[in-house]
Amino acid sequence: MIQIALPKGRLGEKAYERMAQAGYECPAILEKNRKLTFENPEKGVRYFWVKPSDVSIYVERGAADIGIVGKDVLLEYRPDVYELLDLKMGKCRMCVAGPEDFYDDHSRLLRVATKFPHIATEYYKSRSRDIDIIRLNGSIELAPILGLSDVIVDIVETGKTLQENHLVVLEEIVPISARLICNRVSYQFRQKEVFNLQAQLAAVLEE
Repeated sequence: MIQIALPKGRLGEKAYERMAQAGYECPAILEKNRKLTFENPEKGVRYFWVKPSDVSIYVERGAADIGIVGKDVLLEYRPDVYELLDLKMGKCRMCVAGPEDFYDDHSRLLRVATKFPHIATEYYKSRSRDIDIIRLNGSIELAPILGLSDVIVDIVETGKTLQENHLVVLEEIVPISARLICNRVSYQFRQKEVFNLQAQLAAVLEE
């Protein structure tokens, strides 16, 4: 069976819907229980739920052949996997945000609070701007409000949270969406199954 890692939550549920439409349904996954793995031998598929940021690890290490993961995870952790398809869902943006009256004083280090230190570092390096990275795991918007940072680098979906905290998008770094990824060994030795799944899923997205 082909092993597929799905991210827990709304994105994973939407991804499974697409998989089912592509002919890879697994009725057991819709049952109300606490199971983490679900299989349909008839379709030759086995799904399992994992934390979104862990999907790429399961795929890179070969515990899964295929996975669904946000582009933000691929850019931040740079796993050694193949990116096969943009699923065009879970769309959002990686942005720099800060106070409405923000002014970037280039005479000093820019303090940047973020959950994505690699993305932030690469972005500002491309702009030859020296920064001080402040790594946070949640409530990033609080950092500039309390003076911990000058700006934040974070995912923005609707912008409502920023607005409610009197922050605005200052710069867009990169658009983000869910991607279909594949283990490198699986891509080589299970090529037929992988290509077929990719083609079926691409056809569903074209509808």
